Order: sequence, then structure tokens, then C-alpha cells
Amino acid sequence: MTKARVTVIDIAKAAGVSKSTVSLVLQGSSLVNEATRAKVNAVMRELGYVYNRGAANLRQAGAKSRIIGVVVNDLTNSFFAELAVGVDMVVQSAGFVQFLSNTGESIDRQREVVASMREHGISGLIVSPARATDAADFKPLVAAGIPVVVVVRNLPGAKVSSIVSDNRAGMMSAVKHLAALGHKRIAFLGGFPDTAVFDDRLAGYRSGMEAAGLDYHEELVIAAAPSRAGGVEAIGKAIALGRRPTAAVCFNDAVAFGVCDGLRARRLEPGADFAVVGFDDVIEAQAAVPALTTVSVDPQGIGRRGAQMLLKQINAGKAEAETVTTAVRLVVRESCGAGKAAPVRTGKSVKSKQDAE
Repeated sequence: MTKARVTVIDIAKAAGVSKSTVSLVLQGSSLVNEATRAKVNAVMRELGYVYNRGAANLRQAGAKSRIIGVVVNDLTNSFFAELAVGVDMVVQSAGFVQFLSNTGESIDRQREVVASMREHGISGLIVSPARATDAADFKPLVAAGIPVVVVVRNLPGAKVSSIVSDNRAGMMSAVKHLAALGHKRIAFLGGFPDTAVFDDRLAGYRSGMEAAGLDYHEELVIAAAPSRAGGVEAIGKAIALGRRPTAAVCFNDAVAFGVCDGLRARRLEPGADFAVVGFDDVIEAQAAVPALTTVSVDPQGIGRRGAQMLLKQINAGKAEAETVTTAVRLVVRESCGAGKAAPVRTGKSVKSKQDAE
């Protein structure tokens, strides 16, 4: 799995300086003049050298880094907090510790934190990519033999492992459920339209409408931030339509909670006056008033499964990419107006090998 890494000695030879000079540059010492510092830094960039701070800090004690990097795109969404808990359950029992970081959907921040984690000698990385992430962003990690597992958002062409939920089947089941309750104008609310998850869930929405014999109307698809505030914004636009919808499937539970807030602000009661269905089934969904009907994807379970995939690759000494699609289930509660019912399981867990080429 691992390839020969560029060393301080390699940098010294290429720059025509001593090993101690390179070490001083890495330490940010003022003893090195600016011309020499610039030359050494240029060589390091050219050779792709990454300073392993974790190894440097632990070298004297002879210890070995057992760190797992976990990078998520929105830690304000409780879904990712639950996912991180699932990761920790597995890595902690295996003697690893996780470094958790939030990118806030910033690709620049993502690159910074991944680079920093590499400097600290992470053994592997679990990441929910920020918007605009390109497959090429993970090429340096793959080249260095560092296992990577992408969660929640698939990243085609990255040649890394991934674990995602069955977004299409889940959203399709939500739409069909609302249609069975008699709703004909069903909105799709929230989500960023430049993400693979949005595309998959929208495809499920369209399939559900078609399966129920309902017409698809572009104005009923209202994109917004996948947050509570985004839900408030989206339902405001939906209610303002000439022919407003009577129900909505939401991009995630955070959006659904915002939709409920927006409805109450207009003296409409979720479940009674307007049906709401979320997606994720975070812990708060069951305790909400009314309790939220939602598509359960088991965020803690995704975290545990992702961590298990990563540890398997670390222990095997090779990063053989694999893709896992987890089953989802519709959990019917009060917010859709149907009352409590048994969960409806949707889809199957699918696992396949990716092309290693």
C-alpha cells in the first residue's frame, strides 16, 4: 500500500544544502536566510514532500501514530455529529483516535485540513466531501498509499472507497407514501443542486411522482441550503406559489425542521395542514412535535461501516477501493398526517468492487 516517501535527505541533496538546514526550514527557524528558505521550500513542493508532524513529535518515544482523520462538510447538521459518533465507536475500540474537522462546504478549507492531517501522519481518512470537490483532490493521498473512505456524497473517478445510502429508493418511497395519502402537488424542498446527493434524491422524487401517476412540475422543486434556515426559505417560496403544494419531501431532516418552523410562522400546522417528510432520521426526528416522518439512513451505522472499511484497508496494508450502498427505510410518524406506522424497508445493501485502474 505504501510507497517510498520523499525524505529530508532527498530534499537536502536536491537543494544542495545540509540535512540540518532542511530541518531548520521545517521548524521555521530564523537561523536560515530567506533565499535558502525559499529554495528549500521550492524543492519540497517540486518533490511533493509532506512534513509528518506526528512522526516528528513521536519519534523520540518510538511511538507509532494511530490517527484517523474525519472531515465533514457541515458539522452544524446533527447527522454528521451522529456519523462521527459511529466512527469513534469503531476506531476507539481498535486503538485509534479520530481527528475531526468541519469544512463548512469550503473546498479551500478542506484542502487545508487534509494537508494538516497528513502532516500529523494520519493512517487513513474518512471524508464527506465539500461542494466542488474534484476526484483529483484525493490523488495525492491515493499515491501516498493512504486509505480514503468517502461517505454520504459519492465522488466518481476518485478511485477510493465509498459508502452512501440508497437516496433514489428512499425519496421514491417518501413520494409514493404521500401520494397514497391523496396528495397530488408534492414539493421537493432544499439541497444544493450541484451535489450528487441532490441529483440522486431528485431522481427518486421524479420516479416516485411518475410511479404515482402524478405530473412533475419544475416550480415544485425549490433548492435551498440543506439547513433549518434553508427549510424556512424553501417553504416560504412554496407557499407563495399560485397553486401551492399540500405536501413536501425534504432534502434532509434539517430542512424538514425548518419547513415545520416556516409553516407555523404562517399559522399552518405540520401534519394537519401540510404534510412534511424528511430524510436521515436524526435523533431529534422522533422527539420533534409533531414527530417527523422521514427516510432513515442510520447515520451512526454509516459511520461504523465506513470506519470498518477503513480499518480493514489499514490492517491489510493495501487500499482496495470498494463501494457500499446501504439500505434505507421510511419511518412513518405524525408530520405526514398519517400517524404512527411500522417502518417500510426500502432497497438492499449493495457492495461492489471499483475498477482499480
